[in-house]
Amino acid sequence: MNATTIATRLHRVRDDLAAHARACGRSIDGIDVLVVTKQQSTSAIIEAIAAGATQIGENYVQEARAKFADLPPVRRHYIGHIQTNKAKALVELFDCVQSVDRLDAITALDRAATAIGKRLSILLQVNISPSDRFGCAPAEVDALAEAVRASASLQCDGMMAIGPTDPAAVPDAFALAAACFARIGGRTLSLGMSGDWREAVAAGSTMIRLGTAIFGPRIAR
Repeated sequence: MNATTIATRLHRVRDDLAAHARACGRSIDGIDVLVVTKQQSTSAIIEAIAAGATQIGENYVQEARAKFADLPPVRRHYIGHIQTNKAKALVELFDCVQSVDRLDAITALDRAATAIGKRLSILLQVNISPSDRFGCAPAEVDALAEAVRASASLQCDGMMAIGPTDPAAVPDAFALAAACFARIGGRTLSLGMSGDWREAVAAGSTMIRLGTAIFGPRIAR
């Protein structure tokens, strides 16, 4: 994958996003593109940043630790499942943790952030899909939001959700995510990936998470 290809794909994504946002009565100014860098090389990520990417998402702490030291300034999001024994590393490496789905994760992140004097942005992950193993139940999101607001060092900036694999189920699932987001408030509804971002934008997403659309299909390992 060369720089021209990554840049072309990223620019095409932005053009498509702008057109689709207009068709939905929205502006691209209210929708961020999070570039998902899972299994991508540092050089490929640098190419994406050079092409205009300002926010990246990683799924694994070990990958992030290996890559981040060599990256230009960019906002870094953790989008993988949280293991509480890695809370210190998450706080040190990331600006935002998007996958907070339970009270013990809130407690661990708050303790780690307080220890280093950092204010950490978090999103609550809500489960809207029967195929997703993680995320809190929609009925639990309000209580978790209150727990974050009561913490010393965490800032609840909204929520994240992963859509169902069945395309027919996507609209209703995304409507449920939007309703949860409306209840807890915040700046960010992280909803939509390479295969369903258009439906997410129609539902009100303010951040779409794209990897394949920018880097192409990942090579199986």
